[in-house]
Amino acid sequence: MAAEDITVVEEQAAVGQIGTLIELLSSSISLQIAFAILVVGLIVIATIYTKFRQWTRTKKFSYSKPIFAEIVRRAVLPILALALISSINIYIQTFELFDDPAELLKEKLSAELTPGETFAKLLNSMNIIVIAFTVGHIITILLEKKEKLKLEKEDFRAWRDMNGFSDDEDDLFHKCYKWIPPKHTPEEIPEKEFHELLQTKEGLLFLEKFTTSGGTRIGSYQKLVKDPFLEWKKSEYKKYEQYYDNCITGENELGRPLLPGRIPDEIYEIDIWAEEKRAANYEPILAGSKPPGYAEKKREGLPKPFRNFIPLGFFLGAVLGIISWWGVDLFVLATASGGIAIGVGFALKETFENYFAYLMIRKDKIFVEGERIALASGYKGIVYKITSRVTFVRHPLNESVAIVPTRQLVTSEIINYTKEFAIVPATVEVGVSYLNDPKQVAAALMKVGTRALSEVVDSKGRHLAVQAKCPNLDENKPSCGCDKQFVLDLEQPTVRFQKFNDSSLDFAVWVYVRDYGLQFKMETDMRMMIYEEFKRYGIRIPWPIRTIYQGDEKKEAEEISRVDDERKKLIDKYGIGDLLRGDGSDS
Repeated sequence: MAAEDITVVEEQAAVGQIGTLIELLSSSISLQIAFAILVVGLIVIATIYTKFRQWTRTKKFSYSKPIFAEIVRRAVLPILALALISSINIYIQTFELFDDPAELLKEKLSAELTPGETFAKLLNSMNIIVIAFTVGHIITILLEKKEKLKLEKEDFRAWRDMNGFSDDEDDLFHKCYKWIPPKHTPEEIPEKEFHELLQTKEGLLFLEKFTTSGGTRIGSYQKLVKDPFLEWKKSEYKKYEQYYDNCITGENELGRPLLPGRIPDEIYEIDIWAEEKRAANYEPILAGSKPPGYAEKKREGLPKPFRNFIPLGFFLGAVLGIISWWGVDLFVLATASGGIAIGVGFALKETFENYFAYLMIRKDKIFVEGERIALASGYKGIVYKITSRVTFVRHPLNESVAIVPTRQLVTSEIINYTKEFAIVPATVEVGVSYLNDPKQVAAALMKVGTRALSEVVDSKGRHLAVQAKCPNLDENKPSCGCDKQFVLDLEQPTVRFQKFNDSSLDFAVWVYVRDYGLQFKMETDMRMMIYEEFKRYGIRIPWPIRTIYQGDEKKEAEEISRVDDERKKLIDKYGIGDLLRGDGSDS
C-alpha cells in the first residue's frame, strides 16, 4: 500500500473513533442507559462535592489548617470520579451491555475497538482530565504552603529580635534562649556599674536589652531547647486556637458568637490571622475587632499569583494529550486553528501588549502596589492596583485615580520615588525677624528636629522618622522598626539658612520619614513644635507687611536680648548642625 493510502486510512480511523461515539449513542439502547448513568453520576458528584466543600468550611480544621483542608477538598473530586467510572464499568460488565453490537457499527469502529472499549475510553478521558486538573490544584496549594513557611520563618526572626511577643505565655523566649553576658565591659557602661548589674536579676535584664550607640546588642544567646522554631510555632498555634474559641463562644469584641463558613467571613483563617498580626507589628489580634469581610475587602483587587495558573496549564495539557490519544493529528489541528489564531491575535493586539507588559512589570519588579511613581504626563500617585489590562494610580491625597493602559508603563518614562527604599524628607520652612541671631535660630530648629525624631509617632507608637538608632533603645525597650530602613548615611535633623528675604531670614529644617504619606503629619507636628520653641525663646516671626520703626528698634532689641542667655544655651546643647561648617554639602 502506498504511503498516501496509509495516511488516509489512519486519518479515517482517527475520525472514526470520535464519530462512532455519536452513532453509538443514537443506535444503542445499552449505551444510552450507560450514558444516562454517566450524566446522573456527574450531577450527583457535583452535588456531593459542593455540599462537601460547604460542610468543610464550617469546621475548625478549615481555619486552623487551611492548606490541609483545601487538599482534602480537592482530593475528593478525583475520588468521586474514579468511583463513578468504576461503578459504570462494573455495571457494563455485570449486564454485558456490549457483548452483541450491531455489525454495521463494528465495521465503522477504528483500531479494532469494540463499542464497550470506545465508551470506556471516553470515561477514562474524562477521568484523566479531572485528575490532571486536581493535581494542578494540589501543586498550587503546596507552593502556597512553601511560601507560608517562609513567612513563618520571618515571623520567628521578628519574635527572636523582639525577645518575644507581648502576648507570649510564661516568658516563652527565655524558656527557649538563655542570655550570655559579654566577657568584656561595653564602652558605654562604666566597669564598676557593669559588674554590679551582673549581680542582680534586674541588672541582667537591663544588660540583655541594652543597645550600644551603634545600634547593636551585647552578649549572645544559647539555645535551651532543641528546636526554638517549633516551640514558637506551637505557641502561635495555641494563640490562634484561643482566638478561634473566643470567636465562636461570643467572648469577643462583637459580644456574639461568630459563625464559621459565613459569607462574608467573620473569623480569620490562621494564615490571615498571622498576616494581620504581622501588619500590626505583632500586637495581639482581638476576636471580632474588625467588621465581617474585613480581610476580603482589604485584599480586594490584589493580583493573583502566577501559581494560580498551574491548574489551567495541567488542564490544557491533559486535553491536548487526550486529543492526541484519540488519534487526532495535533499538527493538523494547529494548522486548522492557526488562521483563526492570527485573526484573533490582530483583533486582540492591544490586549496582548497589555498582558505581556503586565508580565514584564511583575517579573522585573519595575514597581509594585503601594509605591509612589510619576507618570510621563506628570501625574504623581501611589500604585493602587496592577492588572493585565490597566493600572490604577491613586493620588496621594485621594483627589483622583489615574487609569493607564498597562502597556504604556513600559514604553514611557516612569519615575519611581520609593524603589528599594521609601525615605522621604519632611521639610518645614520658616522666616524669622532680622533682629534674631541666625545661630540661635538654627539651634532652636535643631532642637525641634531632635524632638521630632523621638516624639512624633503614629497610632501604633512607631516613630515616623527613619534613624540609625530607635529612641526606644535608649530606654531599653524594643525597637519600633524605625531603624530597619536606615540604609543611607543621613545626617538629621538638618537645618539650612536659605536666604535673606524682604522682611525675614528664611530657614528650613527637615528630617526623613519612612513613607511618603507620613511627611504631612511630621511637618504638622514640627510646625507646632516650632511655634512652641520660638515662643519660649522669644524668636519672632515677622508679619508679612513692612514694619516702620519710629525709634522702637532699640526697645525691640532690648526685649529680644532678655532671653539671650537661654538661646545661647541652645547652641551649647544642640549645636547648629552643619550650618557653618563650610563643606557646602546637603544631606
